[in-house]
Amino acid sequence: MDIPENFTEFLHWIKKETEKTWSGDFCEKWIQGAKWIGMTNNQINEVEKKYSIQFTPEHREFLEILHTIDRKEIIENKDEWGDEITEYPFFYNWLEDHEEIKEKLNWPYETILRDVVGRNGVWLKSWGKRPDSEEEKTKIFTDWYNHSPTLLPLTSHRFIISNSNLKYRPILSIWGSDIIIYGWSLRTYLLNELNYHLDIWTEEYDEEDQQSYSVLNEEAKKIHDDDYKFDSNKKIPYWEELILLWNTGWKSFGLEFPSQTNSPVYPIMKTYIPDDSESNQKVFNDFKNP
Repeated sequence: MDIPENFTEFLHWIKKETEKTWSGDFCEKWIQGAKWIGMTNNQINEVEKKYSIQFTPEHREFLEILHTIDRKEIIENKDEWGDEITEYPFFYNWLEDHEEIKEKLNWPYETILRDVVGRNGVWLKSWGKRPDSEEEKTKIFTDWYNHSPTLLPLTSHRFIISNSNLKYRPILSIWGSDIIIYGWSLRTYLLNELNYHLDIWTEEYDEEDQQSYSVLNEEAKKIHDDDYKFDSNKKIPYWEELILLWNTGWKSFGLEFPSQTNSPVYPIMKTYIPDDSESNQKVFNDFKNP
């Protein structure tokens, strides 16, 4: 199987391959028979006006050919107070998911700010001396955020850097100040996000465990590995410093944090600590009410 390098051809390949997967019985029931529903050029223009945003050329192509699918996953949670039904979009529907999109457009600001003024005490070196008051911290962070490249939501807490003047416009996975790159381009991001919906796997036998495991095929693995190779030209104004603040973000740039072990489980620690604070492990925040 050849994964197209041309982005337009790649998007059509994604459409064909995922819909083929969803036409069978081996995927989750909720997504069986799903189809992508692209947007027209006029619809994309109207969305830009509505939200006062601008999509990059590759984002517009994604919206025209893919955009989202014709259904949402419905999760029903039962407890002693009754049933709660929640709908989860596969990708955000810019024509229907107005409340979710408005919330997610503010998500990075709101959740990172909570890490700045809250228990995690996040502070970047470029911000200078950390003030004592929450008001001053908020002011400095807000000014920084307003100057940073715009982020637009794709799905869940994934965001694309939306600035056509930048050479690299990666997709960021943002959970407060804990940020990793989920793909340095929309092409590599979609391969990462949709890998379980694509026929890009092969079986590999482990002699030690005496069993087979599914692993990415040679072509898909090379694309993934090349995407995360160190390249000194990979620069992201503003966001790069924040991504590298926590040791979890270093691999996004093909870097290895000096004290990190090969264990899949390790403490999440800051790489910059202001003079007035201690080096503490990251405090998890569920951000249910950002």
